[in-house]
Amino acid sequence: METPLAVAPASLSRPLVDSYARRVDYIRISVTDRCDFRCVYCMSENMNFLPKQDLLTLEELERLSAAFVVRGVRKIRLTGGEPLVRRNVMQLFHGLSRLFDKGLEELTLTTNGSQLVRYAAELAACGVRRVNVSLDTLKPEKFRAITRWGDLGQVLAGIDAAQQAGLKVKINCVALKGENEDEFLPLVEWAHGRGADVSFIEAMPLGEDAVHNIESFLPLDAVTAALSQRLTLTPSTHVSGGPARYFDVAETGGRVGLITPLSQHFCDSCNRVRVTCTGTLYTCLGQEDKTDLRAPLRAARDDEALHAALDDAMRRKPRGHDFVAQWAGALAPAKRPMSMTGG
Repeated sequence: METPLAVAPASLSRPLVDSYARRVDYIRISVTDRCDFRCVYCMSENMNFLPKQDLLTLEELERLSAAFVVRGVRKIRLTGGEPLVRRNVMQLFHGLSRLFDKGLEELTLTTNGSQLVRYAAELAACGVRRVNVSLDTLKPEKFRAITRWGDLGQVLAGIDAAQQAGLKVKINCVALKGENEDEFLPLVEWAHGRGADVSFIEAMPLGEDAVHNIESFLPLDAVTAALSQRLTLTPSTHVSGGPARYFDVAETGGRVGLITPLSQHFCDSCNRVRVTCTGTLYTCLGQEDKTDLRAPLRAARDDEALHAALDDAMRRKPRGHDFVAQWAGALAPAKRPMSMTGG
């Protein structure tokens, strides 16, 4: 039986705009904190995952997504943990595909690629047009060291399956000092050779392993410097709706994106919020202010209380994060891991 989509009164269909006049039209929703990898910059090897009963149900995730779309959200990215390890997760993708008729323009996900062989074709059938695959190295032994549990061959097979299903693939690479500095150029050439763009991301001080991220932090100026030795990078007019700044690469015809939350933050143009798998809304990745959406979501079917909670969260959305200040004291926001917040 299909879950009815929430419909807000006309008075509640106004856009989500914060106190700095930034319109929120992009949400990242974590569907699980669980993952089949244990990447060193994301979670501890011996994670204590949330009890399954604490998670929003798939039906609640669909209803919450519908409420955001009513308020003008046009892009939904499902994250984790690893979203595709959530049991029956394709039920959610099928449900969210109905939101394309309600104003949703893009449904996508960030994945480690381990489950794409199994799900790529069905994702495409649900209207997913592109996926972001986390891949920090093309060396099997180093891949195993960074992910702790991952199999590079399985991920590469997943990327093949995604492209065969017609999905556009973007590679996400976390730049790690002393770990993958020698691979930026080979990764770009490999990805562009198969029609995939690459975005490099600075390590952020989140979670129990924040000290590792602090020690491994590499400003992305080092990435562009390494690439520019062999490639011609020109600022691109391409925008993806996210925080990346793109460069066109003359020699390959592809693009390179830079996501720089620390060295060159992009807070002034932030159009995103994150919802955890338990229904907690964070309006800023680097701040601890949060809003409980699970309680109003479960309180009534008309969603009026839910929309009131969204309005209150928008009023409190901060101007920017405090990552630099937190780094000075080697602190991470309440030791909240990225897998809990959503990538």
